[in-house]
Amino acid sequence: MATDMMTPDSDGSPPVPPVRTAWLLTGIPGAGKTTVARILAAALPRSAVVEGDALGACIVSGAVLPGQEPKAESHRQMALTVDNQCLLARAFADAGFVPVLEYVVVEQTRLARYRAALSDFDLRFVVLNPHREVVLRRDAAREKAGIAPHFVYLQAELERELRGVGLWIDSGSLTAGETVAAILRRQEEVRLAPA
Repeated sequence: MATDMMTPDSDGSPPVPPVRTAWLLTGIPGAGKTTVARILAAALPRSAVVEGDALGACIVSGAVLPGQEPKAESHRQMALTVDNQCLLARAFADAGFVPVLEYVVVEQTRLARYRAALSDFDLRFVVLNPHREVVLRRDAAREKAGIAPHFVYLQAELERELRGVGLWIDSGSLTAGETVAAILRRQEEVRLAPA
């Protein structure tokens, strides 16, 4: 039996309307996606962060990480992460929480996967684009240090594939809080046109 998403919860609390807005933050490893996503989500009244790396880490046996061989399996698992992020985003949105997704998206085909899965959402896309030196410095200071040096080459691919799509922020001289303030000030630039 189908249920109305607006019916009161079983405990009698008032219903929470679903939302159809989602945020997607990207940048190369070390750009600050996770930190900025969490601060952005905290600035919204009801929100949930859906971290790509955390979902990818759910694969315990048989995991092939980004950049590892075989490449086809690595790409397949990254696509699975995107699919799972979008499923969780829908579940949170149906419960009235704005999903804030973050993952490395450096090519049109991966962005198209999000856009197709969330085609009925107002999808807001932000690219964190600090300079290479900033990324390497930040990476050296974080808990999972040593990742960014292996992936700074993705900056060129990101520029080639997605320059001009969504809101690009050079966050190198900004704190995470200042980056979020800049994102929220420039709301119109973050919206993607319907796919």
